[in-house]
Amino acid sequence: MNKSVLITGSSHGIGAAAAIAFAKNGYDVGVNGNKNPALAEEVAEQCRGYGVKAKTFIGDVSRHDCCKKIIEDFIDYFGKIDVLVNNAGGALKIPGGSDGEFKDMPMEYWDSQIALNLNSAAYLSRYAAEDMINKGVKGSIINISSIHSRVTWVHRRMLPYSAGKGGLNMFTKALGVELIKYGINVNGIAPGLIFTKITDRYSEKELASYSRKIPYGTGGTVEDIVPMILFLADKEKSKFIVGQTIFIDGGQSIDGSIESMNFDF
Repeated sequence: MNKSVLITGSSHGIGAAAAIAFAKNGYDVGVNGNKNPALAEEVAEQCRGYGVKAKTFIGDVSRHDCCKKIIEDFIDYFGKIDVLVNNAGGALKIPGGSDGEFKDMPMEYWDSQIALNLNSAAYLSRYAAEDMINKGVKGSIINISSIHSRVTWVHRRMLPYSAGKGGLNMFTKALGVELIKYGINVNGIAPGLIFTKITDRYSEKELASYSRKIPYGTGGTVEDIVPMILFLADKEKSKFIVGQTIFIDGGQSIDGSIESMNFDF
């Protein structure tokens, strides 16, 4: 039986690239999407092209009931879960005031950001870990955080996102220490600027401003992130890594100052 992996937010970007890479490496793949089921199905079809089983699990992972059902349906279909990649997340400017400041923020927006960027990982990990323990699966849980868990983004007013991802890093530490006694490794990855379709919304000037703050000189690609996801999923290679969040950001977060995040957009 192949190992199985569930990747949330995998209809595009890093999640989609990871799903296809897992399939290439012989994993059966669960593809999660919410707003665009057809796109998620396209990713699943690409995975099937590598001779593995792949299925879509559509649902809003910011909701506890959806997370519970996704894990249950995944286990019903694949029989077990070996790897969970909590990749879903995202942020926009704070709505409300013209400058998107915290003082203008609707509290519903705070709730939605924490639910998507922190709670979803807790919900899914809770049920995945229970099944791993009950079945004796020495599994892996990988949480995709962000550079903004370490340094905030002043001009984008992304305070709730930063708070959620910062909490995700601490969740990774705490859960990693708790679950390692069962042979389950929990770790995280915090990407910096990664060029995907999402970054197409920025102008060349904006991306140039961002890139000037990166010691490497430019942003990365999904190929800079996916190998680390695969590495952390490989128990033989990563068994002694516990509760860590690995920053892959071209050196940008090493500064750690607010000024380093003061972009022109």
